Amino acid sequence: MRILILAGAIACTAVAFPAYAQSAGEDRNEDFAILGVAATLVPDYEGSSDYRIAPAPGGFGQVGGVGFQLAGNRLSFDLMPDLLDSGWKIQAGPMGAINFNRTSTKAIDNAQVASLGKIGTAVELGGFVGIAKTGVVTSDYDRLSVTLSYRHDVSGVHDSGVWTPTLAYMTPLSRKAMVSVFFSADHVGDGYADTYFSISPAQSVTSGLPAYAARGGWKNWGTGIGGAYALTGDLTGGLLLVGGVGYRHLLGDFADSPVTMVGSADQWLGVAGLAYSF
Repeated sequence: MRILILAGAIACTAVAFPAYAQSAGEDRNEDFAILGVAATLVPDYEGSSDYRIAPAPGGFGQVGGVGFQLAGNRLSFDLMPDLLDSGWKIQAGPMGAINFNRTSTKAIDNAQVASLGKIGTAVELGGFVGIAKTGVVTSDYDRLSVTLSYRHDVSGVHDSGVWTPTLAYMTPLSRKAMVSVFFSADHVGDGYADTYFSISPAQSVTSGLPAYAARGGWKNWGTGIGGAYALTGDLTGGLLLVGGVGYRHLLGDFADSPVTMVGSADQWLGVAGLAYSF
């Protein structure tokens, strides 16, 4: 979830560049970038009620006709960056993510969950497709997008896939401020559920938590809001203040897992940081 909030906070400013460039008669395929770093407030693990602060990089832009988006531990490339004259845009390309969930027991305050042991770092690779429309509701510069991504663990940690549909809306409030909102959900495989939410009989003895076998399915839904404000210049060039807040709710076997029962199915996240647009 912190990925989506950071992406929304930084990416919403990037929408301004091609939109404003087009209105000024400039080349809307010109290279541009927004790069930043933020402090994120995140749960200790999926299902935790304890929180910690962690740094996260973020970026959004276009170089040589290829769009890119970096949001914390996720990187994606849009290989179809051209806006159609009608304002419609097809989105498609590869993506990758690194899953750090429970990779360090030192970062987990709950002693029972920490005693389950650490899990390896999962490397998830895949791609996404989507469609976006510029000039929808509030102005010629707002954008509504629908995307579907899939990534699969190639490191053998959970050896399963994650499907994520996302609906997002971004709009400028002025030349110096923008806001974005999104709704998303995650559907995961049995391997993911078993790795992060099941408890084996041996782990039950060690932790005092009951044994549990989790199955794949819809893991969570989430929503959030992100924004940016230009501290210098405007959204197309200068120093930006970015931030956001989000909520995620775990579902089904994931909410019923003892890992979550000693924590919370309600997950809150926050992001605040600085970015530079050029």
